Amino acid sequence: MVARAELADNGPARGTMVIRPWGYAIWELMQADMDRRIKETGAQNAAFPMFIPMSFLEKEKQHVEGFSPELAVVTHGGGEQLAEPLVVRPTSETVINHYFAKWVQSHRDLPLMINLWNNVVRWELRPRVFLRTTEFLWQEGHTVHATYEDAVEETRRMLEVYRRFMEETLAISVVVGEKSPGERFAGADHTFTCEALMRDGKALQMGTSHNLGHNFARAFDIQYLDASGERRHAATTSWGTSTRMIGGTIMVHGDDHGLRLPPAIAPHQVVIMQLTEDGESARRIAAELRAAGIRAHLDDRTHTSFGRRSVDWELKGVPVRIELGARELAAGEATLVRRDDRSKSKVPFDGAARAATALLDEIQQVLYAQSRTFREEHTHPVTDFDEFTRRLGDGGLFLAAWSGTEESEQALGERTSATIRCIVDADPPAPTCLITGMPARHTVLIGRAY
Repeated sequence: MVARAELADNGPARGTMVIRPWGYAIWELMQADMDRRIKETGAQNAAFPMFIPMSFLEKEKQHVEGFSPELAVVTHGGGEQLAEPLVVRPTSETVINHYFAKWVQSHRDLPLMINLWNNVVRWELRPRVFLRTTEFLWQEGHTVHATYEDAVEETRRMLEVYRRFMEETLAISVVVGEKSPGERFAGADHTFTCEALMRDGKALQMGTSHNLGHNFARAFDIQYLDASGERRHAATTSWGTSTRMIGGTIMVHGDDHGLRLPPAIAPHQVVIMQLTEDGESARRIAAELRAAGIRAHLDDRTHTSFGRRSVDWELKGVPVRIELGARELAAGEATLVRRDDRSKSKVPFDGAARAATALLDEIQQVLYAQSRTFREEHTHPVTDFDEFTRRLGDGGLFLAAWSGTEESEQALGERTSATIRCIVDADPPAPTCLITGMPARHTVLIGRAY
């Protein structure tokens, strides 16, 4: 589907990808919406280097241990061996906190909130376009606060920003919760996640928000003078999403005929298909739609067959098509085709633009409702481990009681290849841990994931 819809191609180096114009246009619409939401929280955009001295990563022990298997390291430059190896940015906590330590001196400097739109490199053993690639585009935010409590508040606030974006813009129903220690971001006190369920029954981590506590502040000596003149360590957070959201959109909404794009991120929300040489009527409808703020595209390729053009737009997931052929023009009607359910309807020609505009809101809501219904119908409480392993092959998310121990989390992965996707705020389905039988401390969602 990715290739046929002209979203992306594999890059020349293993694990890289070339994002084609249609795929990049989707990313730009995601980016613009997310950027607006992030700036509303008070964060400002900045740019940081993609080359990071190895010594920066080594300052935070858990961080370097967590990322070591994924690092791409530059040892030579300009024909000579470098005095210190440079890491190609896997994430920017270390370099940003280095500068936070320079920029933060007083409580009046806080909070300091920076957001980046950049690319990162994480060496991927099993690459898959838009899901796991060695190089990908993403957004990463980094903030520094006066108190631990302020960092907690920021972490949860950004999780809510992500949740609303994914549900309101991507029309993807997500579960929010805290990551287990085994899935936590390297160097964080707590990691929170937005988890979605794909149509094949696997989970996808769509975005994460990390409370880094004082860990990076101590490693990079980020201190400030409080109002009483006492020197204190700051607290920091980081949070991020990526082009993985395009992969999630494909797998949540796609069908056998191609993409089904939510109108909010469709480069063309409406395509007007001119089927005769006389294009005056088609141009008029296109103008009406554009005047109403709709991203409308006039397809006047009358030299290309109607069937080929229809299939192209179905593959690309355009939410609404307006077909204007000789029969439609003679009858004073237009044919509207919805991409979500592929249904057709006739509307008076003069009302075609209004009808198409109204359909966009409806399609956005229908796609979200379908995503939510699918997730809810494929989330199963389980209390017996043998039953769980039998049902795991059918996919879905499993609500289970968990003891919270490292041993039980490791045993789960070794015995099933499933992982704890997140800890959720719900009553446990049993008083004892699904994996070990020990007293339960948490309710978790378990599943296989990308």
